[in-house]
Amino acid sequence: MVAGALVDTSLITGLGVRASGPLLCLGDALAGPFGVRLTVTRADLSGVSAAGDFLELHTDLVVTGAGTMVVDRVSWKSVRGVVGRFADVTVARGIALRVLEKRSALLSRRCAELAGARVVVGAAVVRGGRLLAQQRSFPESHAGRWELPGGRVEPGEKPEDALVRECVEELGVPVVVGPQVGPDVPLKRDLVLRIFAAELAGGEPEALEHNAVRWLTADELPSLDWLPADRVLVPALQQLLT
Repeated sequence: MVAGALVDTSLITGLGVRASGPLLCLGDALAGPFGVRLTVTRADLSGVSAAGDFLELHTDLVVTGAGTMVVDRVSWKSVRGVVGRFADVTVARGIALRVLEKRSALLSRRCAELAGARVVVGAAVVRGGRLLAQQRSFPESHAGRWELPGGRVEPGEKPEDALVRECVEELGVPVVVGPQVGPDVPLKRDLVLRIFAAELAGGEPEALEHNAVRWLTADELPSLDWLPADRVLVPALQQLLT
């Protein structure tokens, strides 16, 4: 839950940091106060990192017997002279640490919200070292973009049962559901995306409700035009294929 909450940009946009989308993904650009610019270099189950010319922010997640411990680290490179001293005190020690302190309180509240969130399930269907993706045909804002098969879990329905039902409806094939892949990813304030590994139980997938289906190698995943929530999970999906 914590890993998914960390990629929700609402945790940082309220602190004066601008992001390029609703979720943090590898390669995303961040713009902070005083012209500070960072690039997301990690966003997975282990935590989130961002780095710039002279500043690096790291949030590591450590699983303990009492739960998940969040460890924040800040590092920076000093520029010589007056400018360097100003950057040390004002940016690295001042702004960065204040942002992380405020974000810690927001993270705690966001995790509490997500703990009771409704679930949308997705299937990471793998065959012969390739992952199945499908291209959206609607709504207009999503048309042409790619996602994993799946849909909403109905009241009283188990997530695994919902995934089997959705794959039959969308692809015309049954699947065998495996373990969860990656963290729950926030879609809305009270809605998360949960991905499970899956294998075909028979038949050949068809695009019954989408424009197309496609089998992808691990190297092809980063360049595909994914919907934001699925894009967050690309590192976990690549690991699944290796």
